[in-house]
Amino acid sequence: MDDPILDARDVHAWYGSSHVLHGVSLQIGRGETVGLLGRNGMGKSTLIRTLLGHVTQRDGSIVFFGQDCSRAKPHEVARRGVAYVPEGRGVFPNLSVRENLLMAARPAAGSRGWSYERVLQTFTRLAERTEHLGAQLSGGEQQMVSIGRALMTQPELIILDEATEGLAPLIVEEIWRVIGQIRRDGIATLIVDRDFRKVLAHSDRALVLQKGQVVMAGSADALQAGADLAAYLGV
Repeated sequence: MDDPILDARDVHAWYGSSHVLHGVSLQIGRGETVGLLGRNGMGKSTLIRTLLGHVTQRDGSIVFFGQDCSRAKPHEVARRGVAYVPEGRGVFPNLSVRENLLMAARPAAGSRGWSYERVLQTFTRLAERTEHLGAQLSGGEQQMVSIGRALMTQPELIILDEATEGLAPLIVEEIWRVIGQIRRDGIATLIVDRDFRKVLAHSDRALVLQKGQVVMAGSADALQAGADLAAYLGV
C-alpha cells in the first residue's frame, strides 16, 4: 500500500504481565474502510487502545500520516487527525447536545466538511434535542452525539468501536447509514462491530483477530466467501 495513513507493524501489547497482542500489523490507506473482526476477548479493543495511545506497546511501530506515534499520548494522536467513537460513547452527561458537539469542533473546509449544522441535518433527532443534557438522552441519541462529535473534528481517520452495540434496530440502521456516508465522504474508517456481515458490507478490507494475532486478512469479499470465517467468529 502506497503511503498509508496508518501503518502499524508487529505490535505487541501487554496488560500487566498478560501478553495480549502478538505481533499485529494493520495498514489503512487514505479513504479506505477496514473492518476488525473477532470474538470477544480476542484483542480488538486492546488494538484500538494501543493505536490511540491508551495502552503502550512494548514492541513494534505505529505510524500515523508518516510520523512515528509509537509512544504518543492520546491527545497527540487526536491532533494527527484521528477521531475515536468509543464503545461506551463518552458523552458528557452534564453538557447539552450542542455543547457536546461544539466542544470538539474544528473549522470545516469545503462542502464535505462536518459542521454543526451538517451533523444536525444528518442526525435529525438531535436537532430536536440540542439543549438536552447528555444524561437525558437515550442510548441511540448518545451514540449519534458521539459520532457527530468525532466528525466535527474533521478527521482523516475515524475509529468506531461497537457503534451499534445495544441499540434498537431502527437506530442501528441509522448508524449504518451514516457509516456509509462517512465512507462516501472519503474518510478512512476502522470499524469494530459484532454484526460481521454489516462490517464486511461497508468495508474494503478486513482482519480477523484470534488470541491477539491476525489469523485472516484480505478483501471484504474474499473473507465473506471464505469457509474459515464462521469458525473464527463462532457463528
